[in-house]
Amino acid sequence: MTKVYGLILASGIGERIDSHIPKQFLKVAGKTLVEHTIDTFERHNHIDEIIIVVHPMFRHLMEEIIIKNTYKKIKKVLNGGATRRESSYIGVNALEDEDGLVLIHDAVRPFISHRVIEDCIKALEKYDAVDVAIPSADTIITVNDSMVIENIPQRKYMMRGQTPQAFRVRLIKEAHRRALNDQIDVTDDCGLVLTYKLAHIYVVKGEEKNIKITYQEDIFLADKLFQLKSITMSEDISLSGLKDRVVVVFGASRGIGKSIVYMAETYGAKVYGFSRKNSVDVASVTDVSEALEEVHRKEKMIHYIVNTAGIMRMGKLELRETGHIREEIDTNYIGAINIVRSGIKYLRETKGSIALFTSSSYTRGRALYSIYSSVKAAIVNLSQAMAEELLIDHVKINVINPERTATPMRLENFGKEPQETLLDPEKVAVMSLKTLLSDLTGQVIDVRKEN
Repeated sequence: MTKVYGLILASGIGERIDSHIPKQFLKVAGKTLVEHTIDTFERHNHIDEIIIVVHPMFRHLMEEIIIKNTYKKIKKVLNGGATRRESSYIGVNALEDEDGLVLIHDAVRPFISHRVIEDCIKALEKYDAVDVAIPSADTIITVNDSMVIENIPQRKYMMRGQTPQAFRVRLIKEAHRRALNDQIDVTDDCGLVLTYKLAHIYVVKGEEKNIKITYQEDIFLADKLFQLKSITMSEDISLSGLKDRVVVVFGASRGIGKSIVYMAETYGAKVYGFSRKNSVDVASVTDVSEALEEVHRKEKMIHYIVNTAGIMRMGKLELRETGHIREEIDTNYIGAINIVRSGIKYLRETKGSIALFTSSSYTRGRALYSIYSSVKAAIVNLSQAMAEELLIDHVKINVINPERTATPMRLENFGKEPQETLLDPEKVAVMSLKTLLSDLTGQVIDVRKEN
């Protein structure tokens, strides 16, 4: 089996950002940029090992990050060189497997997706070198030293390069070997391959969000992108991992909660469901605490907690009754807080996981549903914040974001809709349980009909 390596270049010093530490070590959305980047490679099923190249002055920061996290794939941390090319050379030549594949990626591109990594690996089945690029939305011009335009290439042939760049290890080693004594002006590894005409370079479609953090303004953009970032769950996680696990579901009497109870029991989990039907109101911290204490007393452990409890009310804010507003906030938001606060001590024992629920309206408030929309945004922020707080305890927390789903609450609020346009609650249940079994934390998990 051909091994696939992720080579992450984190040796820059960030001269274009006014900071006392390199930009890859700046925190955005609770983690450093390099942590976000490593996370994606760590979670990708086809990445076997990760090598990191870092500036020697900041090696201690990288080592602290590795100690804090539970990375399993990082095998080497190497001191980088004075230039990107030298750092890449150091990383490439640390690969002893000449027959392997390597993806070389900038640490400060934290939005790299699983899809792009997967497409690069697949492309290497046919090509020896692969680049990632997106079409240029702007007209590209070439100028001379006097800033006079010399040429305007046809835009349809212009693309903006990104990373990763992927190669067969043997090929990229040869490119760097040839470049050792040459004074060639290239800015990336594909440039070396092209200069020496060692292989055809195939281009994989990149993504607009796969930005490189270069300037101070990029930090603010990245923060917003992380706030809105969502992912889809891998199909490779088996629900057989639920066997004999203790699962607590709030909002279990109907809809998605009921489907989660059924699905978890089908795979051998010990499931306890609570709702107002058995006198547990999530808005009451006493009800929640007593419910969890009861389960822990019986089972001596709790592995997973899910909260699907929620209500939806429609109306212009100025016309709504204060009591109804309070009820909606208490159930949808305070309820989630009660469950997280009360569940931490149990999940700390098992290094367990929490799943909360949001909706597509969390990215932008919806007229007539101002309270519901704002609360769903708050749930996402709560989860992202708690993921960082709970990192040291190895407790994970994520948010499930399903499309419109065929639930009783949906029917009560929107009436009859074409069934084919709605998600099946069982599909949401499957993705929710897979999220609990995963290593993800602080993520918004999209559930779509096409997943």
